[in-house]
Amino acid sequence: MKRASFRYGEVVVLGLPMERVGIIGGGQLAWMMAAGAQRLGLDLVVQTPHLEDPAVAIAQAVIQAPVADAAATGRLAQQCDVISFENEFVDLAALAPLAEQGIVFRPQLTALAPLLDKYDQRQCLQAAGLPNPRYVTLSPGQNPAEVEAAAAPLGWPLVVKTRRLGYDGQGTFVVKTWPQLQARWEQMGCPEVLIEEFIPFEKELAVMVARGSDGQVVVYPTVETQQVNQVCRRVIAPAAVSEPIQATVARFARTLVEHLDYVGVLGMELFLAPGDRLLVNEVAPRTHNSGHYTLDACETSQFEQQLRAVSGRPLGPAGMTCDRAVMVNLLGFETAHHDYGEVRSRLAQIPNAHLSWYGKAASRPGRKLGHVTVTMIAAMDVAATIAQLEALWYPA
Repeated sequence: MKRASFRYGEVVVLGLPMERVGIIGGGQLAWMMAAGAQRLGLDLVVQTPHLEDPAVAIAQAVIQAPVADAAATGRLAQQCDVISFENEFVDLAALAPLAEQGIVFRPQLTALAPLLDKYDQRQCLQAAGLPNPRYVTLSPGQNPAEVEAAAAPLGWPLVVKTRRLGYDGQGTFVVKTWPQLQARWEQMGCPEVLIEEFIPFEKELAVMVARGSDGQVVVYPTVETQQVNQVCRRVIAPAAVSEPIQATVARFARTLVEHLDYVGVLGMELFLAPGDRLLVNEVAPRTHNSGHYTLDACETSQFEQQLRAVSGRPLGPAGMTCDRAVMVNLLGFETAHHDYGEVRSRLAQIPNAHLSWYGKAASRPGRKLGHVTVTMIAAMDVAATIAQLEALWYPA
């Protein structure tokens, strides 16, 4: 590990090029960094618990350990110049001594800290001047009557979210009455939860943003995401929204990364509510499913951009290389061991289709097995393209 020094509160590597990047997490998000790493001449060293995880196949070296194993991260640090993250299931308190020793994390631990807990994230967004749905918290030992009184102004239905480790809709529930909320909370084991007002949105939007170590910010196009069973099924790029809405989304994204002094790529999900009202739903401090289309439809993919940012290289342009694109997630619909080779072949034969298959051996309902992006000219029918892709993959 090339050591760093401290200057004005920032960690800087003293004139040494960053050529080996450590990634905590070995899933498909790390796997999709391969092309960008090759283009930039970077080696990837991955910390992941299972040798069959997708990124193991593309890494120059692997530390086999859980992502929250800080001792293993110490060993990872000996093999790389900077450490970044594929997911947020890390133990920041355990990593803090490593940062104090001069190990370089990007994003910085201080930038991650306000984002990993959903309540802290809401507080951070509020401090940055970004609009949230209204919210309250429910914690073990709290007086239920007080919580009910605090939640009453939010109206019904309400959204209940676990504060840590929820993703792809896991740990998120919509409840219509106070007894339903109490019953759901008890079924969850009475953890700390966030209670939010339900937003009757017109569209769900998302945007990827990157910030370099020099403060350069690049914002990708605003996209529309469409969920099925609370999991992202489709992404349409760019979103069919007005220029003022696109500009506001980009401003929100820039505001947050600058507020956090964030280095790396970050995904922001938003609700477009009636009256062109924008509210931030959630933030992912990493590459994100809503940015997978950038692999095939943008000048610089979100994965290469992440490597550029964390290794101290200039950020690349984020413009689209086609008029529009649609991305459909290939989610598991059965419990099976199957490579779906015939279906994948038919998907790949669609004109301008780009198939990414993550190499996972086991399928189960909702598991992300791959995605397919179709790059399009303006005259092409987005809905028809999505229907064609989904008819090939999903059972009738």
